[in-house]
Amino acid sequence: MPGLLAKRFFGVPLLVTEYGVDLRAHYLAGHCGGQGASTAADTCGGHGASAGPLAPGASVPPGASLPRLSAPVRALLAAFRRALAAEVYSQAALITPGDARIRRWQQKCGADPAKLRTVHPGVDAERYAAVGEAADPGDPYTLVWVGRTGPGKDLVGLLQAFAEVHRREPRARLRLFARPAAGEEEACYLAHCRSLAAHLFAAGASDDLDVHPAAAGPVSFEPLGSDGGRTTAEACASGAVTVSASSVEGFPHTLVEAMLCGRATVSTDAGAVVEVIGGTGLVVPPRSPRALADACLALLGDPARAARLGAAARSRALELFTADRNTAAFRALYLEVISRSPVHRDAVGAYGEPLPFARPAEALVPVGWGSSAPQAGAS
Repeated sequence: MPGLLAKRFFGVPLLVTEYGVDLRAHYLAGHCGGQGASTAADTCGGHGASAGPLAPGASVPPGASLPRLSAPVRALLAAFRRALAAEVYSQAALITPGDARIRRWQQKCGADPAKLRTVHPGVDAERYAAVGEAADPGDPYTLVWVGRTGPGKDLVGLLQAFAEVHRREPRARLRLFARPAAGEEEACYLAHCRSLAAHLFAAGASDDLDVHPAAAGPVSFEPLGSDGGRTTAEACASGAVTVSASSVEGFPHTLVEAMLCGRATVSTDAGAVVEVIGGTGLVVPPRSPRALADACLALLGDPARAARLGAAARSRALELFTADRNTAAFRALYLEVISRSPVHRDAVGAYGEPLPFARPAEALVPVGWGSSAPQAGAS
């Protein structure tokens, strides 16, 4: 809204950046009956979009439930969001989607393809340099999962897949590094996954986060984050292969971080995963535990291949997904926008001297803002 007003009244060029399509998240949340905000947020990559059928501009914490709205209200909000998206795209000088999936949605919403410039989100590569350049490839029999828990991450499918992996390769271990649960939905899902792991594996799953996972069984749940947990780089360094089983996904930041750590990846075809991974990892259909297990076993059984894929993944991430590249891309785009926009020039006198008060301040006020309606009874 502020950007549209600045464009309308002051002629300020509008550059629109979206890492998630707000209208798509609104449709998904409405389809779920106002529940599962975290799933809708996952499809937006956690950026720039509210996660449900709320008033425009409202947002919802991950894992929160949304109020149930009547069908007419949802239809009204959807119509408003469609109209707003179309107006924003028509007024924008340039539009920068975060990946090809978002680009397709923007075109469906009326964006001019000539205005679109894909700019991937950037990650600070320096934080992963030590692990990525180290000679240690990690434990060759350890699979690592990193992220936030929730139904969209399909940890249930991952545990089912690992049951097959462990049956065929008893030395295999799965370390799950989870960020703190944000909301009741994520907490309940994590508890369900712990219970399932204890049921699937005779040795159970580690609930004591101070105990090394090998002491508790083939599966461990460990904290990730600033509150005493591991960093993402430390988590990825603990194993040779990083795995993702998401059924819905936006831009897979965690996979980019694993790539920067030089780790081979096994992931499901969701969101922008294929666009990010390219040919540097194995991709399988979502919600297919057998295919996921086969891919994990293929890399666990061939450490040399895993090392080659990890090296290729790091090179790809350094080329396409760093913060420096993201900054350089936006700098070039802003210069492009400025070069095509009219420039306000200060008034000068006959000999080129500046005339600072040649234009009154009122000239910068939009027409109608400075005028007031005549009061009744005024003479």
